[in-house]
Amino acid sequence: MLSATYPFPPLRLPARPTASRFLLAVFRARLGTVLGAASIGVVWALPGALLPLVIGQGIGAITAHDGAGVWRWALAAAALGVVQTLSGTWLHFVDYALWMHGAGATQRAVSAHTTRVGAGLREKTTTGNLVAITTTDVNHIGNATAMGGRAFGSMLAFVVVAAWLISTSPLLGVIALVGVPLAVLGIGPLLAPLQKRKAAQREQRGDVNALGADIVSGLRILRGIGGERRFFARFHEASQRVRGAGVEVGKAEGWLAAAEVALPGLVTVVITWLGARLAVEGTIGIGQLVAFYGVSAFLIWPVSTATEAVGAVTSALVASRKVAALLALRPKLADPETPVRLPDGPLELVDTESGVRVAAGRLTVVDFGAAGEAVADRLARFADAADGEEVLIGGVRADEVALAELRRRIVYAHNQDIWFSGVLREQLAPARPGGVSTTEALFAADADDIVEALPDGVDEVIGERGREVSGGQRQRLNLARALAVDADVLVLDEPTSAVDAHTEARITERVAELRRGKTTVVFSQSPLWTHVADEVRTAKGVTV
Repeated sequence: MLSATYPFPPLRLPARPTASRFLLAVFRARLGTVLGAASIGVVWALPGALLPLVIGQGIGAITAHDGAGVWRWALAAAALGVVQTLSGTWLHFVDYALWMHGAGATQRAVSAHTTRVGAGLREKTTTGNLVAITTTDVNHIGNATAMGGRAFGSMLAFVVVAAWLISTSPLLGVIALVGVPLAVLGIGPLLAPLQKRKAAQREQRGDVNALGADIVSGLRILRGIGGERRFFARFHEASQRVRGAGVEVGKAEGWLAAAEVALPGLVTVVITWLGARLAVEGTIGIGQLVAFYGVSAFLIWPVSTATEAVGAVTSALVASRKVAALLALRPKLADPETPVRLPDGPLELVDTESGVRVAAGRLTVVDFGAAGEAVADRLARFADAADGEEVLIGGVRADEVALAELRRRIVYAHNQDIWFSGVLREQLAPARPGGVSTTEALFAADADDIVEALPDGVDEVIGERGREVSGGQRQRLNLARALAVDADVLVLDEPTSAVDAHTEARITERVAELRRGKTTVVFSQSPLWTHVADEVRTAKGVTV
C-alpha cells in the first residue's frame, strides 16, 4: 500500500497528454531523485566491471610470485565488494522510492482527474478499466521509474569494460563494442510482439474486471432470479481469455529471456575463445586471460539490465496509454474562464426552463413528480440548462460560478446517495465551527436512536453502502450527513421516502426548524413536507 505521508509532487501535464509525455512528466517530477539514482547506480555497477580486472591483476601477481601485489589486489577486490554491497543497498532504497513516486503520483493524478470528471465518468469509461489502471498499470509505471539507476549504471560499466578491452586488445575491444550492441539490437524484434500481446492482455483484464464488478454489484438480484450459473459461465469464459492472453505474453517473454542470454552469450564465447588463443600465442598473460573471461561473462549483466529496462518501459508505455486516455476525458460541466462569485448569505434559485423560483432563506417544496429530479440537477448544476434557458443563483448565472464554490454553497442530497465505509463520527462531522453540530443533525433527521443502538455509537465503523442498517435508517443517516454540512442552499430529493409517517412528521418539523433562515428546497410529493413549507411549487402554480 502506498504511504499516505510520502510526498508525491504534482505532475505537470499538457491538456491532452500522450503516453510518452505522461512518462516524461513522471520522471521530471522527481528529476533530482532520478539523477541521484543514476549516480548511485554508477557506484553500484562499476565494482562489478572492475572486479574481473582486479582478479586478473591478482592472478598475474601470483604468477610473478609478487606476495605484496597479491595482498594489494586482494584488498582491492574486498574494497570493491564492500562498495558494491553498500551502494546496492542504497540503490534498492532509492529505486523503491522512485517506484512509490511513479505509482503513487500516477494514482493521485488519476484520482484527482476522475473526481473532476465526476458523474460523467460512468458514461465515458468502464469500472474494469479504472480498476486495471489503479491496480496494475500504476505498478508498471512505477517499475519503469525504478529502473533508471540500474540501467544507467550498467551502461557506464559496459563503457568502462569496453575501454579496458580496447586498451588491452583492440580486437577484443572492437568485438565487445560491436557484438554487445548488435546482441541488444537482435533482441529488438521481439519487443514489438511483446508490447502488442501485453496491450491485448491489458484489454482482456479490463473486461474481466468490469464483468466482475457488475456481478458483485448485482449479486443479490442474480441469486433472486437464479442467474448465478449463467454469469459464472460468462466470468469463467472471460477469465480464460485473460489466461490465454497471459500465456501469449509469457511465450513472448520466454523468447525474450532466451535471446537475452543466448545473443550476449555468443559474444562471450567469441571473446573467451579469442582470448585463449592470444594467451597461447603469448600475446596476453594468464591473469589477463582470466580477466577477459570474467569481463566477457560480466557483459551479460548490462545486456540483461538493458533488456529488463526496455521491457519495463514497454509495459509502462502500454499502461501510460490507458492513463493518458483517461486523463483526456473532460467533465460534462466546465468551469468558467472568469468565475463570478456568489453573494453572501441566503441565495435565491431560479430555473427558467421549469419556471421554479426558490425564495432566499425559505423552505420550498417542489412537487413536479418524476420531472423533479431533472430540475434538482439543474438547480445544483449537476446538469446545464437547455439552450435559451438559464439557472440563476443569487442573481448570477450558474454556469458563470466556479464549480468548487457551487459545491461548497449548494449541497444536493439525493435519496440514493452512497454511504462510504468509515467511522460514523467522521462522516457526520460539522462542516464549520459554530454551525450545525453532529447531535443537532442526528436529532433533526430523527436518527439519534440509530446511533444509540450501535455498539460504539458515533464511533461505530459503518461499512460500504451502510449495509449494517436498514434502508429507512440509511436514509435518515444520509439526511443527517447533509444537514451537518450546514450549506447556504440545501436541495433534498425525496429525503423521507423510506420512513413511516410518524417518523416523517417529526423529521419535517425538525428540519424546518433547523434550517430556518436558510434556503432549503425539498423535492417531494408528501403532504407532511407541504405542511411545514413556506412555499409549495407545483406544475400548476405556487402555494404560499
